[in-house]
Amino acid sequence: MSIAHLFPDLHPAFTPQEALVESNRCLYCYDAPCTAACPTHIDVPRFIKKISTANLRGSAITILDANLLGASCSRVCPVDVLCEGACVMHRYNREPIEIARLQRHAMEAFYESGDTRLPELLAPARQLRVACIGSGPASLSCAGELARRGHIVTVYESKPLPGGLNTYGVAEYKLRMPDAIREVTFIESLGVEIRCNENVDVNRLRKIGDEHDAVFLGLGLGRMEPLGIEGEDDISVMDALKFIAGYKTSGGTLGAIPTGRQPIEVAEIAGEGGYMTLQSAGAGRKVVVIGAGNTAIDAANAARRLGAAEVSMLYRRTVKEMSAFEFEYEHAKKEGVEFRWQVKPIRIVSANGKLTGIECLRIPTSETFTIPCDLIIPAIGQSKNSELLASVAGNPKFFAGGDLTNGGREVVDAVADGKRAALAICERANHA
Repeated sequence: MSIAHLFPDLHPAFTPQEALVESNRCLYCYDAPCTAACPTHIDVPRFIKKISTANLRGSAITILDANLLGASCSRVCPVDVLCEGACVMHRYNREPIEIARLQRHAMEAFYESGDTRLPELLAPARQLRVACIGSGPASLSCAGELARRGHIVTVYESKPLPGGLNTYGVAEYKLRMPDAIREVTFIESLGVEIRCNENVDVNRLRKIGDEHDAVFLGLGLGRMEPLGIEGEDDISVMDALKFIAGYKTSGGTLGAIPTGRQPIEVAEIAGEGGYMTLQSAGAGRKVVVIGAGNTAIDAANAARRLGAAEVSMLYRRTVKEMSAFEFEYEHAKKEGVEFRWQVKPIRIVSANGKLTGIECLRIPTSETFTIPCDLIIPAIGQSKNSELLASVAGNPKFFAGGDLTNGGREVVDAVADGKRAALAICERANHA
């Protein structure tokens, strides 16, 4: 049974008439602070102007010239603090232009048209063989930019499906898996080869380096950090990324993927017993999420939408110190998530082999108490993939970007890193 009905779009798509009306609100600023605020510097006034003249393909091409993952970014970008946050309409106490929804409108039209060709670029003076490690937004951006410039690119991905966090880790109400895979297919259409189920360790990375002119490392961050408390190996303790990947790859959602890729079992994502653990978030159940970042909020919201009766988020600091965006926090409160500040988990409580709760310390008073729950979702950050990065440090053939280097920022930041790396690889080749 599909779970799509549980995760309607956070920001529904525009109708053609709505897009036309909204695009005509834009002032088409010549100095465009919205463009400056976008990490990929999409020419926002230009793409919106083309929507206003019904040139949707031209609008999409403008977006893709700056950002090959313009479709996913239109859904997942924190536009409140980027392009829309910089909109000049704020100066006049008016609502900002809905840039993200307009961008989505143009990109949806582009994909639905069936014609996803891009304008041809000049052939390179020297064709390069480049490898990208990981298939998340940074690598896809790098690979696509290189391929459309005539270079030969191979992407190595350890998981069964490509796309990185866009496929596995972004909440369903922001970006559905079929839409993430559709964008991967577009990158492949540019001439990129993607090899899944390909694990790259230090030794293999060195070999890949010997076989290619350049290598881009875009493998993101590593495992979620452990809680470091008694009982966290309980089967009903599932980290946030596994939880999100688990429900995104279950419930029939993979049936809509238009690539011919085979569905995968939840066990491949969540580990043995993971599906049953996921089901414990069902009706009448109580869920505790540990952490207060954007991923933690995504997991908490998902648990509510999957039917959990109560979802509590625990954070050892105050609301002012949480890393999640303010608008994400407000959204979670509307979903019915309860926040408990200055609370530290100290022990997982079980009875007769079954999780019953989590013992906590109230930091200001040193009081201990137990929160009854059926599922615990830690989301306290991820470890760094420092071993691979350190193994090639100082080698001019290697480039890196995305979460691996910035510690975990936004999809659009990863896309910008990938494009910069691609241009740097091309530039170095021109001067070799």
